[in-house]
Amino acid sequence: MGECFELAWMLVCRWELRTMKRFRWLGCLLLVGLAQVWLVGCGGDGGGSDSGAIKIGFLVKQPEESWFRAEWRYAQEAADEKGFELIKIGAKDAEEVRSQIDSLAVSGAQGFVICTPDVRMGPAIKRLAEQNDLKFMTVDDQLVDAEGAFMTEVPHLGIAAKEIGRQVGKALYVEMQNRGWAVEDTAACVVVFKDLDTARERTDGAMEALIEAGFPVEKVYQAPQKKDETDEAFNATNDLLTNHPEVRNWLVCGMNDLTVIGAVRAFSSKGIGKDRVIAIGINGTDVQDELGKDNAFFGSMLLQPRLHGYDTVSMVYDWIQSGVAPKADTRTTAILITRDNYEQELKRQGLWRE
Repeated sequence: MGECFELAWMLVCRWELRTMKRFRWLGCLLLVGLAQVWLVGCGGDGGGSDSGAIKIGFLVKQPEESWFRAEWRYAQEAADEKGFELIKIGAKDAEEVRSQIDSLAVSGAQGFVICTPDVRMGPAIKRLAEQNDLKFMTVDDQLVDAEGAFMTEVPHLGIAAKEIGRQVGKALYVEMQNRGWAVEDTAACVVVFKDLDTARERTDGAMEALIEAGFPVEKVYQAPQKKDETDEAFNATNDLLTNHPEVRNWLVCGMNDLTVIGAVRAFSSKGIGKDRVIAIGINGTDVQDELGKDNAFFGSMLLQPRLHGYDTVSMVYDWIQSGVAPKADTRTTAILITRDNYEQELKRQGLWRE
């Protein structure tokens, strides 16, 4: 009862400070009274739930994306096996992140995993977690501080972004050789998104690997996209193709599958098909339909959402339950899937849709 009242008082005072500038004490007293009524009405246990149960939130920036839905599914597996409650939350902007962290505390959660819509929120997220006594770690995108440096004090599980990008670059070059394309007839279209470190590392790695393999640096063209959206990738690629009509064959990559899908659509709109384009994405969770089509989408670097979902919430659970903090930095790798093996690998990862 006492813990619930403290949570209610905390919320009352926050609300009062933010919104009751002139009549703060009257508003505070009224809300305290309402909070007391609420506590009595629900038996003082936050709605009749087991006050001793561990609750862990899992906040993602784009809950509609296949990748994050897969993370949630595997996180739920961990919750079912270990016996804690998983709270799945979509938080698409900074305000939602703040309010949802507060809501987690009110619900009695002890920790959370987060992929934030803006990594620059790092100090604010850390401060909110500390104020609410919540243990947390990040997944996929690593937080940065006010100076733009990675917040290594916050446990993180992500992909080896640059290395996976390098895998893309190597695979593009190998397939170009397999097709017997001459370098002088070929250019690379790299759809870049420079506002996100993880995205930049992926495309930087792809460009580095291509150049190291012997591809001429002057034939590597960047197509900047303004937002992390398929339509933006289409627009960026379309602009690049308009400026380089002389190129016959193209190697295509970007930050993820949806970006590369947008690029492939831009090529298709200009009548440039699979015989002149090799396109490789990253993630693997959005490609089942694409690889079932007869188009220029050659393959994807399949990441491992099970590790990003199951392992992260398990780490936070162990931290809460046993005081064992997660490793500061954990990285996962990827495998290339193409039309030859995509069904087998997606089924193995539990990602196949019937």
